[in-house]
Amino acid sequence: MSHLDHTRERCIALLAGCRRAQRESQRQLYSLYYGYALSICLRYVRDREQAMETVNDGFLKIFRDLHRFDESQHQDVEGSFRGWLKRIMVHTAIDHFRTTEKHAFQQGLEEVVVSHPDASGSPLDSLSYEELLQLIYLLPPAYRAVFNLYALDGFTHEEIAEQLKISVGTSKSNLFKARGHLKDLLKKTKHHAYAGNVG
Repeated sequence: MSHLDHTRERCIALLAGCRRAQRESQRQLYSLYYGYALSICLRYVRDREQAMETVNDGFLKIFRDLHRFDESQHQDVEGSFRGWLKRIMVHTAIDHFRTTEKHAFQQGLEEVVVSHPDASGSPLDSLSYEELLQLIYLLPPAYRAVFNLYALDGFTHEEIAEQLKISVGTSKSNLFKARGHLKDLLKKTKHHAYAGNVG
């Protein structure tokens, strides 16, 4: 049996055990994906304690809704399950964010700037994923949430507006401002992304 087949069989067995509410299967699934889930939640909530609480809430939803994930529809069961888990963790983190950051999006219409994306390359493009995450964590909560959803999790501005209960214009404005903040942080740290003639 190849490594891929072994991983697939292990994942299918764990999911089956979790559907039968077997504690050991739930414990193993939790242990297997805890680090991945935490890395997602840490991008949205303020600190590690809140992120851990969000992860636990997310796993409760996963165990409750596991019947909705049909592994027979996927060749790469483990990869597909990770994608399904990611969506649940993102939505759970957003719910937590909305509760804890109620005032993050309170701003007047005059502050909303609808920007046109810059087609030229950005210094942000040359960052590693880990470097980008470190900078994102320094953003104000509202900017961080929109940047995460749009740039890292692939949501459209319409979907972001619906998730965060804000207007599409506010979503676009916060993305524009988030990118500006990130570029300022790069300049302040004299990051290699700003070496040469990048403006």
